[in-house]
Amino acid sequence: MLFVILAPLALAPVALLVPSNRRRPLVLLAGALLHAAGVAALFASPPPARAGAWLAFDPMAKVTLLTVTALFLAAAIYAQGYLARRADRDNRVFVGGLLLLLAAMTVVALSHHLGLSWVAIEATTLASAPLIYFNHNARSLEATWKYLLICSLGIALALLGTFFLALSGAGAGGPRSLLLDDLIAAGPSLSRPWVRAAFVLLLVGYGTKMGLAPLHSWKPDAYGEAPGLLGALLAGGLTNFAFLSIARVFQVTRAAGDEAFARDALVGLGLLSIALAAVFVVGQRDFKRMLAYSSVEHMGILALGIGLGGGAAGGAFFHSMNNGLTKGVLFLSAGNIHRAFGAKTTDDVRGAARRLPVSGPLFLAGFLAVTGSPPFSPFFSEFAILNGAFGAGRFVVGGLFLALLAVIFIGMATTVLAVVQGDPGDAPRVPGTDDSWLTAAPPFALMVLVLLLGLFLPQGLRDLFGAAAQLVGGRWE
Repeated sequence: MLFVILAPLALAPVALLVPSNRRRPLVLLAGALLHAAGVAALFASPPPARAGAWLAFDPMAKVTLLTVTALFLAAAIYAQGYLARRADRDNRVFVGGLLLLLAAMTVVALSHHLGLSWVAIEATTLASAPLIYFNHNARSLEATWKYLLICSLGIALALLGTFFLALSGAGAGGPRSLLLDDLIAAGPSLSRPWVRAAFVLLLVGYGTKMGLAPLHSWKPDAYGEAPGLLGALLAGGLTNFAFLSIARVFQVTRAAGDEAFARDALVGLGLLSIALAAVFVVGQRDFKRMLAYSSVEHMGILALGIGLGGGAAGGAFFHSMNNGLTKGVLFLSAGNIHRAFGAKTTDDVRGAARRLPVSGPLFLAGFLAVTGSPPFSPFFSEFAILNGAFGAGRFVVGGLFLALLAVIFIGMATTVLAVVQGDPGDAPRVPGTDDSWLTAAPPFALMVLVLLLGLFLPQGLRDLFGAAAQLVGGRWE
């Protein structure tokens, strides 16, 4: 299990030492391949569960690691073409930071110690912040500082919540560790006021990293100014690990007997996030900021699924994978379009399907997938969450969810169609930015995965989503 953490971690200083800008991205690809091989080995021969272990390969870890492995491998291949075209920028920090980010995210996935999870989440912030500044301009600097300040505030609140969770079991007979299994086993003996306070702080803290409204304000700037490659990993990978951290804290809260309170909080923040995304997506001219608000929406959908429980929880874990893969399609293709036109607003970008015959249609297909259009897989995970709402008698919640999805579909369609359709005419054009197999094949491969998961979901994945849902009191239907 340590291999999947140590492989990218060991290659990060190698990337910093490689003198050639042209060859350094190969270190990133090597790290992605070694990590993927390690994850495949874990699935082929899962390590036995050990009492008191700080790292464990449980169903929730499997879902998130599967997603980030596919996404990071696609991003590493894409980086070979992208960084070759960005010879004007030294990529030393960018490549090394990406490898550190992969190692930190893997620790979050495997960690069964809430203190270690907090350290790893903080490490993801420190690893990714310098990457947002890759373009070295005033807007990217502002986005970097906003990301650092807001996420650091959230992480500070999460640390306080972690302390509260430790205090909840500090009485006689209570656990004196932050091991997840110990806290769950001692759930009935934990102090409920301390657990409730801890859940609120951890939901706010990790919710900031996840980008739940009203804690999302770093996302539009960070996603708008970061390279598309990094945006894909933030929106499709890193936010999933913040979601995983909240799900683990929910396990403890549920064991302590405060499940109803936690579910109501998750449903409330979930609906608020979807509603806020609906407001800001409508009329959005910057298509990269539009994707940031789409990320806020889908983090809300994940929170809503866990909060509703039952079959909706299984749908939430399926949706975490679908959202991760689809965001990879959207951000990578959006990055290609941004580079080709040298702009990212509908005022300057039009006719992308003609200028970029692969990336333009992929951006349109990604939009259809992420808004829940059949036969793409997000349709089925969103339907599972909607069905869970109606099945639990939450008709108002289900109705609001459905109405907000319709508004977001219309709002995103206006922007996406303006970008993709039409004749580019005299729109700005950057020479040497046509589609290449290195920049077009990775989002295309991710799009194929999203389509295949919609057409046929293997029984092994069904069982995996069901096992993950059972950990939070849900099921797969």
